[in-house]
Amino acid sequence: MPKSEPAIEKTPAINGSFKDFLQSYYIDRLDFFPLEATSSGLEGYNDQLPNNLSYEYRNDLKSFYTSNMKKLESFDKTSLTQEEKISHEILQWECMIGFKKLSFRTDLLPINQFESLHLTMATLGSGQSMQPFKTVKDYNDWLKRLEKYAIWLDTAMARMIEGIEVGTVLPKSLVLKLIPQFKEMTRQDIGKHLFYSPMNQLPDNISSEDSLSINTDYGLIIKDRLIPRFIAMAAFLEDEYLPAARKTSGIDSIVNGSNYYQAQIEEYTTTNMTSDKIHSLGLKEVERLRREMTKVMKTVNYTGSLTSFFNHVRKNKKLKPFTDPQQVIDNFNSIHERMKPNLIKMFDLTPKTVFEVRRTEAFREATASAEYMPGSIDGTRPGIFYVPIPDIKEYNLYADEDLFLHEAIPGHHYQISLQQENTSLPNFRKTLWYSAYGEGWALYCESLGKELGLYTDPYQYFGMLSAEMHRAIRLVVDTGIHSKGWNREKAIKYSLENEAESEESIIAEIERYMAWPGQALSYKIGQLKILELRDKCSKNKTFDIKKFHNYVLESGCVPLAVLENKLLSADWK
Repeated sequence: MPKSEPAIEKTPAINGSFKDFLQSYYIDRLDFFPLEATSSGLEGYNDQLPNNLSYEYRNDLKSFYTSNMKKLESFDKTSLTQEEKISHEILQWECMIGFKKLSFRTDLLPINQFESLHLTMATLGSGQSMQPFKTVKDYNDWLKRLEKYAIWLDTAMARMIEGIEVGTVLPKSLVLKLIPQFKEMTRQDIGKHLFYSPMNQLPDNISSEDSLSINTDYGLIIKDRLIPRFIAMAAFLEDEYLPAARKTSGIDSIVNGSNYYQAQIEEYTTTNMTSDKIHSLGLKEVERLRREMTKVMKTVNYTGSLTSFFNHVRKNKKLKPFTDPQQVIDNFNSIHERMKPNLIKMFDLTPKTVFEVRRTEAFREATASAEYMPGSIDGTRPGIFYVPIPDIKEYNLYADEDLFLHEAIPGHHYQISLQQENTSLPNFRKTLWYSAYGEGWALYCESLGKELGLYTDPYQYFGMLSAEMHRAIRLVVDTGIHSKGWNREKAIKYSLENEAESEESIIAEIERYMAWPGQALSYKIGQLKILELRDKCSKNKTFDIKKFHNYVLESGCVPLAVLENKLLSADWK
């Protein structure tokens, strides 16, 4: 597939070293996934957006995986270094799972309300995300990417029509959430359109002549290429797709859905666990956490039921003390300061990448969750912990300490930044992401609160338990929905009975699981594996917690089996 020449030197794989092969794989893969290059701050890809719904793309990607699996077989593993052996194992996994996923018609479900290209493009198009808008070339790159996005939208509708014919469609409740997302993009006032936002932040170094040209081009592409397609998609969703949408909630109700769900489990847990085993594990974890929550309830002298205590926490005015959004940001920064003396006792491998806490941008704040956005590989863009504060009067801080540990430090910021900064890793591993490892690490970090001097307030500790309960519930409801015939309403009811989240939030979560089968399983499965490994390793007389964390973090994201093999064979001397 053609593209602009990247600012990375290509190296041949044929008859080359294993290091050359890994670099070649990395560069060739970015042709298929250029948004990842943009996320990493790599030049040469910001105008690219291959049509991943086209038959040609899917066939080319399948060939890419098969050819690289064959190349892998040509290398003698005994001649590789220990880190190269890990790379070999990871690449086998990557190609295998990538090839397997292409056997399913995921292209027939190209959009959903939670995780979809139209949401990514809207975020990039706001001008406040990963897509750079600093030079004339940056602006022209985005115009080229938008042209390709228009083609993608046409293909998406064609695939959804094909999906209607074979019964591979979204549940009705998800379609109802999709329709307003596209209607929001149909506004005719170009100057107020989200995709016009970069024009409102033109750098001073762009000449008036270039500004006029860019302004004209942006107006034309929004008016003539994008808005007509947004209007068409909104009408199609409402008039044709919604009536054909399915009443069932689980992916197992579509053609080959059960096999697809098992493949999703394999991808997102990096294990061969069955849905039955995960469901059973989730039920046990929920009961364990309920017992812990009851202890906290007694500590604060609450005499009602656990379910009523959830409401007590949700509505407790003492847990909603803020009057200005900046106070929320300041509170997270103070959490960081309180942790620092204990952080150095548990971690000696820390990132160089700068870290910031920011309020989530207004255009997406109402529906966003707290999240971490990685810094760029070259360190010019900081790692950012985004916090949505749509209504300061209703902002509840009971889980803030836990949230900071997960999304920020030592959770995602440490793990992702260290991975990107590690010069000993081949490039393809610097941006590699496995939810079971990455989200498992972040959830494991939540359990470190007391060791880091936090959770002295029982409500903050309850916040940690609540967050862990949320992930345990996911094991139950995700498998329940996609393999045990649970409908949306049963999953919502189960969640309401076992956690302190609001009903509105729980509904959004359940619909997230419906849209993205299997992903929600990764957090708890990964956390439990890391806790299990820490327990096993701690039995060694020379065990050191800093060294344990170094061993977990130093190789970046890896499948859980690779992590286990590494830790159980580690030298603790």
